[in-house]
Amino acid sequence: MTFRFLFAQLLLGLLGTVPGWPADRVLFHFNAATQLTRFPTNDARLSLVPAAQASVLRLATGTRQRWPGVTLPAPDGHWDLSPYARVTVAVRNTGTHRTTLHCRVDNPGADGTRHCVNGSLTLDAGQSGLLSVPLRRAHDDRLDGQLFGMRGYPVRAGGPGTVNPTNITQILLFVADPKAAAQFDVAKVSVTGAYTPPTAWVTDADPFFPFLDTFGQYKHKDWPGKVHSLAELQARRETEARELAAQPGPGHWNQYGGWARGPQLQATGFFRTEKHEGKWWLVDPEGRLFFSHGLNCVPAVDVTPIEGRAAWFEDFPGDAEVFRRFHVKAYALKGHYAGRSPECFGFGLANVQRKYGAEWESVYADLIHRRLRSWGINTIANWSDARVFLLRRTPYTDNLSSQGARRIEGSGGYWGKFPDVFDPSFSNSVRRTMAGKRNTSANDPWCLGYFSDNELSWGDDTSLAVATLQSAPDQPAKQAFRADLQAKYGDIAQLNRAWGTAHASWEAWLAASELPEGEKARADLTAFYSKIAETYFRVVREAIHAVAPRQLYLGCRFAGANRLADLAAGRYCDVISYNLYRRSVANFTNPSHDKPLLIGEFHFGALDRGMFHTGLVPVENQADRAQSYKEYVLGALRHPQMVGTHWFQYMDQHTTGRVYDEENYQIGFVDIADTPYPETIAASREVGQLLYARP
Repeated sequence: MTFRFLFAQLLLGLLGTVPGWPADRVLFHFNAATQLTRFPTNDARLSLVPAAQASVLRLATGTRQRWPGVTLPAPDGHWDLSPYARVTVAVRNTGTHRTTLHCRVDNPGADGTRHCVNGSLTLDAGQSGLLSVPLRRAHDDRLDGQLFGMRGYPVRAGGPGTVNPTNITQILLFVADPKAAAQFDVAKVSVTGAYTPPTAWVTDADPFFPFLDTFGQYKHKDWPGKVHSLAELQARRETEARELAAQPGPGHWNQYGGWARGPQLQATGFFRTEKHEGKWWLVDPEGRLFFSHGLNCVPAVDVTPIEGRAAWFEDFPGDAEVFRRFHVKAYALKGHYAGRSPECFGFGLANVQRKYGAEWESVYADLIHRRLRSWGINTIANWSDARVFLLRRTPYTDNLSSQGARRIEGSGGYWGKFPDVFDPSFSNSVRRTMAGKRNTSANDPWCLGYFSDNELSWGDDTSLAVATLQSAPDQPAKQAFRADLQAKYGDIAQLNRAWGTAHASWEAWLAASELPEGEKARADLTAFYSKIAETYFRVVREAIHAVAPRQLYLGCRFAGANRLADLAAGRYCDVISYNLYRRSVANFTNPSHDKPLLIGEFHFGALDRGMFHTGLVPVENQADRAQSYKEYVLGALRHPQMVGTHWFQYMDQHTTGRVYDEENYQIGFVDIADTPYPETIAASREVGQLLYARP
């Protein structure tokens, strides 16, 4: 067997089920004796198809009805599914095109909105997947408007978008508003996972306010790891010190966290990439294989608004002079405070100061490096504090920004408009940012390399060209687009014939903002899109290498990309980075096919430790979170292109939301009071021991 195959088998063998969970319960499985007449259909046909070990239910839907599909009634009238977290449907798209299958789980009286919960899964033709529907039984509650400025809230039982799991009567599988016939093979329908109630309910206390204690924790409930006093907070220093001394970190790592006992490759003094035995790796400065197992936002930098919230906090620490430094006015991009800079406070660092005393900054920076090594973490990743990573005890990444560059006015996006890469301000901004690294991370062997920007709005493969057409005549990108079209077509009449337009002149084309109809302009739009993408990556690469020629360009942390953007990144980036919030990246593919890939962000969160929001990928509890963490990172290790995974983030976000966009996610390795989550830490340590496992 090859090393890669043996390695994969070892990792797969370590992925078990979560202890204490109820065994999965199969609600429907199909065999030759299944009576299809039990299942009412709506513009759909059912059949049984032989499979490897049993049969599958084939669902073929038509186009005459708005929601064609099948109803699967509970055999005895209802199920009690209260121990379980979710309904799952193992399904394969056996049709000819990409289609979304919906699943609805009903109580009596369900109408699609009330007394039911819904889920969906989009699959390409031939693709298999697991459609999951959480059995949500409580909804967020804003206490008649008294709570605001958060993504998640304490909950109230029942309400819209929830279900009573003790009386589930049926499950519906259907396609919505189909334009073409679809076909799915359903292997089985099950319930899985242990339901864990949220910690925080609006019925926990009367009066509910104040609901945060002096440490920024939810006040009205207790949970494992919660801090109850300053003495308890400070006592945890010594407890953890003994733990770190007993578990200093993987013994088979070198100083960088590379594989000290592994193959000796060329040592260049800096991090680089190499394909070794069929798998891409980073190679550390000593020439050892290196997988970047990292954390973002080390340490905490978030603050939460306190303006208009005085009644929320009990024994508010910010009133003491010693904590005045953690008061700031910070800008809010989205939500209740959008467009303003309200008064804010940072509970996270205030708690760190209380815990470690007057010399907390130097003490905590040292502790972080010892923590990371003990936890099996070998990279301080994006958005981290230079005062920590420039101690040069743990490898790190840095980033540069195009902030200040002119934007393509016709563009949009969650975080803002796309930079106009043809305006001199773009090149100037990235070069200026990179020049500022000369005496810090540039040419530092401990620095893996640089990300650029973050989660830019790349859209589909014509979006940036379309945005350019919708911009003003003085937009440099639009002028560059016109120059390309003039070079190709010469006369405006030739363009009009090709696009089906009626521009009187090239000046008229420049002044226009309407879009060409149909597909006639598509080739030109995609060509210009590629030019934008390639210019972006080329200019950034040149800016990095002008200052730090031996360090890596780690890409732009795609949150969403299309083939053209991906291919452009593949031409200019040393590593292509993606922020992929999903259960697994083991089967992730990108069109570059043979480039090193890195996960810039991922996380999982639960509601069993006093927080109000799970983050972008919810799990049931801390045991599930630890298991999900292991599966994600080990899946990346099995992937032939993946060279690293970076968790977002080091510390939980504030219970009452970060100011910038209201996120209040349970996504930390440590909580707001600097207490490590033991389940996640144990999982991280286990993964750290396996980074270079070899049977």
